Amino acid sequence: MRGFFGIGVEGVSKEMNVGNLFRSAHAFDASFVFTVRAAYTRRGGGRSDTSDSLAHLPFYEFPDIDAMLLPAGCKLVGVELIDDSIDLPSFHHPPQAAYILGPERGELSPEMLSRCDHVIKIPTKFCVNVGIAGALVMYDRVLSMGRFAPRPVRPGGPIEELKPQRHGGPKFRKEAEAYRAPAPRAYND
Repeated sequence: MRGFFGIGVEGVSKEMNVGNLFRSAHAFDASFVFTVRAAYTRRGGGRSDTSDSLAHLPFYEFPDIDAMLLPAGCKLVGVELIDDSIDLPSFHHPPQAAYILGPERGELSPEMLSRCDHVIKIPTKFCVNVGIAGALVMYDRVLSMGRFAPRPVRPGGPIEELKPQRHGGPKFRKEAEAYRAPAPRAYND
């Protein structure tokens, strides 16, 4: 899968939920994790982060929204259950993205929403746990941007194996021109 992604939270207070989210980020091969205005300690999150994700992923702790810095070209994608959000199954993930989720008993701040390039929602009847929501978003990213065998028409696993990726050699303009067929000649009557 090309590109990169990071995932973070704004204003959370339950460290174990963040630890769970960061463990899932590690499992889904995130490039980085972050918090914004959050009450999070590595020790507190470590009770649910059994993979010790912060030993394997860059962790950025931003004291406020103004301090939040993302890599060049990285699109900020808010995850929030609001009317104007794009349904997750209909969303085309940017190749370079940072996903931000809100607190457990609230929502992303208006300032954070205004910084977002996109806002998506998981089509559920009500909000789910921050760790679960983040895992669903990361799974959808992997599913939609990864390379997998096609789903079969009938229940069960794939019937066809995934064909190996084919890579050709470099293409050079002069060589390509030499292989082109000559233009048809025009005959005058």
